[in-house]
Amino acid sequence: MADQVAIIGAGLSGLTLALALDQQGIRATVYESRPAPLNIGGAVMLSPNALKVLDALGLYRHVHDRGFNFDLLEMQQVSGEVIETYEFGGLEKYGYQASRIYRHELIEILLSEIQSRGIPVKYGRKYSRVVEETAAQVVWESTDGTVSRASWLVGADGIHSSVRKYLYPALTPKFTGMVGISAAVPASQVTGAKPFAKITHPLTIVSKNKEKGAFVMAPQKVDGSELFIGKQRRMAELTRDGWDRFLADKDGLVKFLREDAEAFGEVGVTATQDIPHDKVNVWPFYVIPKLDAWASENRRVVILGDAAHAIPPSAGQGINQAFEDVYMFSLLLAASTGNGGGGGGGGSGGDGGSGSGGVVGFEPALAFWQDYRQDRINKVLELNKQIDLRRLPKPAQKEHEHEEVEVVAPQEFDLTWLYEPDFRAEVETWIKSAGGSDPGPNT
Repeated sequence: MADQVAIIGAGLSGLTLALALDQQGIRATVYESRPAPLNIGGAVMLSPNALKVLDALGLYRHVHDRGFNFDLLEMQQVSGEVIETYEFGGLEKYGYQASRIYRHELIEILLSEIQSRGIPVKYGRKYSRVVEETAAQVVWESTDGTVSRASWLVGADGIHSSVRKYLYPALTPKFTGMVGISAAVPASQVTGAKPFAKITHPLTIVSKNKEKGAFVMAPQKVDGSELFIGKQRRMAELTRDGWDRFLADKDGLVKFLREDAEAFGEVGVTATQDIPHDKVNVWPFYVIPKLDAWASENRRVVILGDAAHAIPPSAGQGINQAFEDVYMFSLLLAASTGNGGGGGGGGSGGDGGSGSGGVVGFEPALAFWQDYRQDRINKVLELNKQIDLRRLPKPAQKEHEHEEVEVVAPQEFDLTWLYEPDFRAEVETWIKSAGGSDPGPNT
């Protein structure tokens, strides 16, 4: 039997999409090129906009119980004076505290639910190409020669997406010239005068006059017993092999983290005095240009998450925005196929994507989805610029002087727009405006 939806990529976006579709009665199979579940990357920070998606999928409590929960990120002088406060959550204001959780633990939570629902995940199946796309289905091939069919093929395979090449064969991600270098150290080794005696929430410590940039720290693990530490630097792009060598040079990376540590006071010196090499990581910041379409002409191949709009991690919104993509897409696909009540899969051909049996057509639903999501992505990218400019050393900031970026005053740093939207309500409002009927609750 063909899949209703074939999802390429068993990372956070792909697994969450499978669960969201299953909740809407849409059958999906996840295909992953690697031979086993992903166990890569450090921790991610989840804000209320993503946590409400996980809550709608019945997963929030698991995340809350396995993550480090907090409300605020602060930017402080070395003296401890608070320069700026950045809300990342808040139970009273937004309904959720933010949560910092290791990526592999979040994948474990998703996989546990995937398995309990009987959703297939096929490892060692690397996507190769689309063989044929019609108005009713897509035929695709794996690198092992296996040919499969689905009503929709969704690329949730990251910034270097293979599925995206079907839509944009010549597109390659663009390096921003920025790289984040980070590590994780025991919180017990970090000392400092108040307010740095105990780090209880993520901090960005700014050096005097910003001459040496900023030093980022964030508690992680449930009890905050580990601290993420990191700095950003500008550098020229490397080849893939070059990035591998850069990451392999642990001594050089540790040296960079220790450079000018005294500019961040005792907390900077003690945080970097003993850095385990196996906890050092590198994140080159890549982006892709704004894409005209996140779907093929026949709308049977769709991309989302980093495959559609890679977001550098400065504001911690990459995975949060991907979860927004996933949840809204599942609701709109359900509304256009008549699956909104969770009534099961639609067979090998689905409904042809014409909206037959649904309350709206898939083509306008897809257009609304991309427009709505792109508007929010644009705002997040602007937020990223604001944060990057605050963290860079003064000499590096001058390189951005030609850019038209208006630095927002601290009192204007309002993130209500980011956390408050009710995505189900947004979809239902659009459906009514498009002349469709309310698909009814199915959370």
